[in-house]
Amino acid sequence: MTNLADTNHPLLFEMIRSFTTLARTLNLSHAVSELNSTRQTVRRHIAQLEVMRGQKLFRVNDRRYELTSAGDAALPEALDLLMRSKVWSRGQTGSHGALQYLKAREGDWVFYQQQQPMGSIWSDESVLLRETYRAWMMAASQIESPALAHVRPYLMVYRHGEAGWICVEFGEQSAYVNWFGRDYARSSIGRPIARLPAGEEFGRMLDQSFHDIQTTQMARLDHVYTRMPERYDERQATMVYQRLMMSGFFPDGSPAVMTLVVPTAKVNIADLEDEQRDAITDIVPPNFDPANAVFEVAAKEWQ
Repeated sequence: MTNLADTNHPLLFEMIRSFTTLARTLNLSHAVSELNSTRQTVRRHIAQLEVMRGQKLFRVNDRRYELTSAGDAALPEALDLLMRSKVWSRGQTGSHGALQYLKAREGDWVFYQQQQPMGSIWSDESVLLRETYRAWMMAASQIESPALAHVRPYLMVYRHGEAGWICVEFGEQSAYVNWFGRDYARSSIGRPIARLPAGEEFGRMLDQSFHDIQTTQMARLDHVYTRMPERYDERQATMVYQRLMMSGFFPDGSPAVMTLVVPTAKVNIADLEDEQRDAITDIVPPNFDPANAVFEVAAKEWQ
């Protein structure tokens, strides 16, 4: 007997669209209108998914749809599959060496993000990068830990709310403050991360990095190539930086994400052309005294 899952791969995308739309609206008429489909088609898609998964995804009470516990559990991954398929189909995502790679262009704006092996930190020329990673481990992700105190001025701290990921702290020595200035940075506290001009799905893929860090309570390193406005000018500058993302916890136990941004000229991003590399703006890295790298010194003593 042929498995139903083996016969519907071409329709799977539309089936997932029907599921996620109905899960959001919980109203068949609204879902049909939004999908520009028919009631019969949406019902059939849901029924097919339920057969494929062997689970009921919805129940109907007084003609209103409600997610079952199985449907509620399936929804986040369905949304993720839908998002990734849209971004992948536009050529905006891929992988290099099993590490995530994102890219997008909109007019003069460009954005590349390539995940790096965490082990590359130990051979990096940035003492601040190595020291922050060591301090984070020694602090056990606790933001207020004394182990993080000497590198905290270089960090940005985010928490997730209804409006998305919001920056709640800019370190006085952070790359963001160095680039835009203290007053501009302070005015940005409490605002959601700016949406980039590459579509909602691409924005969600970028947000996914923050969600992954928060969920796994681990760390991640990316190289980013993009264009940003000059500090005192409307012109765009091309810049490359390393971004270390680390899970964190506030004193009340609520989760956060901390980031360290370190400009670099040694960018490891695939597909960058020589012309793009030549356009990189020379940015002064954060002023961190290697003598303050207490964990770096301790590590060298053990070697």
